[in-house]
Amino acid sequence: MNGAQAVLESLKKEGVDVVFGYPGGAVLTLYDAVYQMNFPHVLTRHEQGAVHAADGYARATGKVGVVFATSGPGAGNLITGIATANIDSIPLVCITGQVANPYIGKDSFQEADIVGITTPITKHNYLVKDVHDLPRVLKEAFFIARTGRPGPVVIDVAKDVFDTKFDYKYPEDVALKGYMGDYPTDEQRIDEVVKLLDAAEQPLIFVGGGVTLSDTSELVRKLQSGLGAPAVSTLMGLGCLAAGTEGYLGFAGMHGAYASNMAIQQCDLLLCLGMRFSDRVTGKVAEFAPHAKIVHFEIDAAEVNKNVPADLCVPGDLRASLPLLLQKLEASPTDYREQFQSWLRHVTALADAHPFTYEPATSADDVIRPEALIAKVSELAADDTIAVTDVGQHQMWAAQFYEAKRPRHFLTSGGLGTMGFGLPAALGAKVGKPEAPVILFTGDGSIMMNCQEFATLADNDIDVKVIVVHNFILGMVGQWQRLFYNHHYAQSELKGKTDFVKLAEAMGCKGYRLTKAGELDTLLPDILKEKGTTLIDVYVPEEEDVLPMVPGGKRLDQMVLGKGAKK
Repeated sequence: MNGAQAVLESLKKEGVDVVFGYPGGAVLTLYDAVYQMNFPHVLTRHEQGAVHAADGYARATGKVGVVFATSGPGAGNLITGIATANIDSIPLVCITGQVANPYIGKDSFQEADIVGITTPITKHNYLVKDVHDLPRVLKEAFFIARTGRPGPVVIDVAKDVFDTKFDYKYPEDVALKGYMGDYPTDEQRIDEVVKLLDAAEQPLIFVGGGVTLSDTSELVRKLQSGLGAPAVSTLMGLGCLAAGTEGYLGFAGMHGAYASNMAIQQCDLLLCLGMRFSDRVTGKVAEFAPHAKIVHFEIDAAEVNKNVPADLCVPGDLRASLPLLLQKLEASPTDYREQFQSWLRHVTALADAHPFTYEPATSADDVIRPEALIAKVSELAADDTIAVTDVGQHQMWAAQFYEAKRPRHFLTSGGLGTMGFGLPAALGAKVGKPEAPVILFTGDGSIMMNCQEFATLADNDIDVKVIVVHNFILGMVGQWQRLFYNHHYAQSELKGKTDFVKLAEAMGCKGYRLTKAGELDTLLPDILKEKGTTLIDVYVPEEEDVLPMVPGGKRLDQMVLGKGAKK
């Protein structure tokens, strides 16, 4: 077989059931193989749409997402999506075409050094110039992408490699110098964690995206329930503990829950599971969790002590460390639930006294509050609904008011904050989980960045409900301009002539518009039951802030609270 056929045969052996991509000159032989082998492929309308779709597929399923793109501009259009996946540790394999070997390095037509460009934003990358290297590289790429701390891998393949015939044999094993993909835990460190818990009075469990990635949410739920300790999460950890669970306070950080942030500042032991202490989580680092011993369960040594010093690091995979911790806690004579009972009551009272709030619509204005919109969608959504967000105010309102019940059911661009992520990511999530309802929360800024993927959704009969929180401004930019730039809305207002309903309809989807608060009860429930991709354009007030908010440089307990909130 030729190199192109070898690529597809290798993908089959890795269990890949779909590829997202866009053809071009350097990958025509690869696409001819797709045609001849009838390999499942979703043609997006832009390469950035393809990589975000592969990302959404990976987040929803836990599998490796795969994307194809041609050389030069095609591969270049993947960059934002690769960086998005990299910072959130999402496993991708991106196979890009490169100009043929004789033309590499000569500024040939549609040539770009994609390996050089992507080196800072991938877990690893390759340039394949010899077809005999192709099976080994593919085997290694999937191993690297899915093991340890997951991440994207780029395989750049010279055009003539796809055309060259050879005797194909896929390797059974991977042998990489310095990388085994095996992360055992340290039992002695686990014993030290138990001692710290025995001595603690006010412990707090902090759940990060690593719990999602390692599929250990059930273990975390068992840990939290067994200890009777309160817990908070990062944005990427939403869904690992079900909303409404006793002691689960919600997500923490810049726009996090009052009780979550206060619990961090008051606790005496912070068990951090698979998180990296993002600046959006910590607030003023020097005064983060000032009274706590910090225990960091972490698979990536580079994250330890990078942002927040840990008193104790527990290295290794949560799939190994959490069962061992649970085993030792079950054998302990300590009654942890009794020991932490008063602390749990205290933080639960904080949560009851300081929920996320907003001013409801009145009969005089009858406007739709964005918070009310998301709360209503959450109420109507089935437990297995996958919620996807773009980036901005609507993202934070979704994190606050959408009650995620399951891991891998709240998908968002956390680390990079990529506008335009949402629509293709929702597409990919639905392809990966066709039985689950998928709802996207987006904004009138974000939706325009990859709106061409409505055509992909329509042409492939992919059912996603798209809710546009339409406030006629780049919401988060506008909020900061209000708060810190004296209401100078410099190039942030979106009061143009674009009709999102007609835009969706022009691409083969349904479109509706809601403008009055009462329509959340009279129209929205039936619209969400429609078959096929449907855009719901929801007008909300322009000058609505996401609160609470921890201003830059402030401690987590120095929050600006919402209107009507108790102090």
